[in-house]
Amino acid sequence: MSIGVGVIGAGVVGGGVVRTLVSNRDVIKDKSGMDVALVHVADARPDLFKDFDLTGITTSTDAKALVADPNVNVVCELIGGINPAKSFILAALDAKKNVVTANKMLLAHHGPELCAAAIKNGVELRYEAAVAGGIPIIKALREGLAANRIEFVCGILNGTCNYILSRMTYDNHDFNDALKIAQRLGFAETPPDLDIEGHDTAHKCQIIASLCYSTEVNLEDIHIEGVTKVTHADVAYALDMGYLIKLLALVRAVNGEIEVRVHPTLVQEDHLLASVRNEFNAVYVKGDVSDATLYYGRGAGRMPTASAVVSDIIDIARRGDSPAPAPFNYGPKRKVRNMGLVRGKYYLRITTRDMPGVLGRICTILGNHSVSISGVNQKEKHEEDRVHVILMTEMTVESAVRKAVSEIDGLDVVHEPTHLLRVLTD
Repeated sequence: MSIGVGVIGAGVVGGGVVRTLVSNRDVIKDKSGMDVALVHVADARPDLFKDFDLTGITTSTDAKALVADPNVNVVCELIGGINPAKSFILAALDAKKNVVTANKMLLAHHGPELCAAAIKNGVELRYEAAVAGGIPIIKALREGLAANRIEFVCGILNGTCNYILSRMTYDNHDFNDALKIAQRLGFAETPPDLDIEGHDTAHKCQIIASLCYSTEVNLEDIHIEGVTKVTHADVAYALDMGYLIKLLALVRAVNGEIEVRVHPTLVQEDHLLASVRNEFNAVYVKGDVSDATLYYGRGAGRMPTASAVVSDIIDIARRGDSPAPAPFNYGPKRKVRNMGLVRGKYYLRITTRDMPGVLGRICTILGNHSVSISGVNQKEKHEEDRVHVILMTEMTVESAVRKAVSEIDGLDVVHEPTHLLRVLTD
């Protein structure tokens, strides 16, 4: 038996999928039990076709023609974005064709609609490559950890941001210089906003949360902070205290609600995530039965992402004529916890005038808001009469810290807004 695959998009990821399906056809057949054949490639840029040996394979500049091709059983959407990708996927599902996609943005915005279409038509919608590239985290959550109540997930899900923070940590670069290096090496897009403002991570975080807790999660309910405000000073001070700064996606079950948030986070240097450098990704998952597990690898790139896409195709081939599983098993809607109710430890960098009594005034304000301090460090002057005061709090409520910081920033001895970072607590 054979299964025909059509690939929409012959760019970076699509090109990797094309190469893998052609060069590893024998391996894929051995592992799937079926001859998986690339039969059609579509891209609006026909000049890309010359990069591959497409002998005997249909090519077109019209994705609609690929979807309509009777020889195509599995449609791989690898162009990204919302439109026209959404229309291609819905057309394929309505034509009762299985779909594989790496499109995290589309899934984050329209996952329930696409899931409903797949269920209605009795076909599969798979998306392993949408989160963490070559790391099989979707399969781990859906299958390997299926017996668990997932208590906590945190992950480094954006290679661009991790590369930038690595250069700031190990090479003493400031943010802008590290970003330029990342762009020069091809790790960051131009413009890089989707990555550095945290939105790419939020898309992946939303997918993980929906999968872990069988509920629809709206993007607008996710607290999102990027890495643009992380300074070299913060990185250095964190290191002095035994922490590294990472952009994390965090998902947690709390009293029937779920926390879903993305922000720079201080990670203790002996934590598994602290050693993840450069463009690599990692996901830390804690289940009630399995306890802690870690998944590590390249979170982007042509071939790692292609590996994830083709793994989905193989799973579809293995299923054969068996009923198609639902992409998401949406259950009752669960409330996303208000960020003000989140409990944690906090790093505060306060820029103050160098004079007696300042620290006392700051500590009084924190005490008035029931924020306990676990450590204080006053750094040497960095500008004439200005000093950095570094405070680490005990476990407290986000709203209390925010109120205290607002009051501190109103003091006449404070020169600029306090920089707040959260600390990872399992």
